[in-house]
Amino acid sequence: MSSRTLSSAINRVSQVTQHLSSQAPLKQQLRLASTSSNTSFKLNTGASIPAIGFGTWQDKDAQEPAVTAALKSGYRHIDTARIYGTEPAVGAAIKKSGVPREQIFLVTKLWNNSHAPGDVERALDASLRDLGTEYVDLYLMHWPSAFKASEELMPKDGSGKLAGGETDYVETYKAMEECFKSGKAKAIGVSNFSRSEMERLLKETSVVPAAHQMELHPYLQQPSFDAFHKDNGIHITQYSPFGNQNPIYTKGENMGKLIDDPVLAEIGQKYGKTGPQVALAWGIAHGRSVIPKSKTESRIQANFAGDFHLEAEDVKKIDALDKKMRFNDPSKPFKYAFYSDLDGKQ
Repeated sequence: MSSRTLSSAINRVSQVTQHLSSQAPLKQQLRLASTSSNTSFKLNTGASIPAIGFGTWQDKDAQEPAVTAALKSGYRHIDTARIYGTEPAVGAAIKKSGVPREQIFLVTKLWNNSHAPGDVERALDASLRDLGTEYVDLYLMHWPSAFKASEELMPKDGSGKLAGGETDYVETYKAMEECFKSGKAKAIGVSNFSRSEMERLLKETSVVPAAHQMELHPYLQQPSFDAFHKDNGIHITQYSPFGNQNPIYTKGENMGKLIDDPVLAEIGQKYGKTGPQVALAWGIAHGRSVIPKSKTESRIQANFAGDFHLEAEDVKKIDALDKKMRFNDPSKPFKYAFYSDLDGKQ
């Protein structure tokens, strides 16, 4: 029996158990939920990435207890980035958790101020020091755009605006390949790339990205781009899996919240799940990992229960929700045309 089939069987048992215990106290339901996440996916390196990850963007001061709660709940995929400022908190939580390092799939990202080839390894070394580890399981280029090389994360030009850099993302990625060869990064990949950028990267570099982290959710599905990744053996991690749930996104602020979509709610009733949990399960059903974030322990645990099997008919119902609605597009402040050939570019 394959790991995915075994996972599905286990999760179906979990669904029945949760349905029968729907009137149980919240703490009891959360204990049941914490055992439900078993799905993982194989990267092109042969390593496995857990389907449910824990995101640590924003709320810097809350991340050590949040990551501690996540690890206690069973998460083994933790996502951070240099720009988040949360690497020290993530490292402290991992150290205090008692969970062996080799059981944790740890992801961080290269920031735009360190795209110059000579700065890439130094940037990774700084992240490793803050994380308290000798390696990361996946190192991503956060954006294809370079800023001016600087110790400042957000370097400014003479007019006080972000100072752009000249380094081409292909040259940056080639420097990341050296980090992969040295073992400091067990896998490398990218984030927020367009299709043409991905095609060029594949043509001009020697290490196929193991993963691409990008905005993807029921309101921004990008099926043709998803297929491109599958054809090339590149795993997708969905960030913002709840779409416009984050108040920082002003695009689409007048539309209803994705997590409140009546289709997700209706499907959730069938499985004894919530709309957000259904949104996560939909991503996993398509073979992608998802990285929800929260600083509230009850929601951290509830999100972890988003790894369950959706029947094909329900996946199709969610597939029909696509609005081609992209909530995260910093093209203007970054002075770079992101997503030029993708759905959701406005």
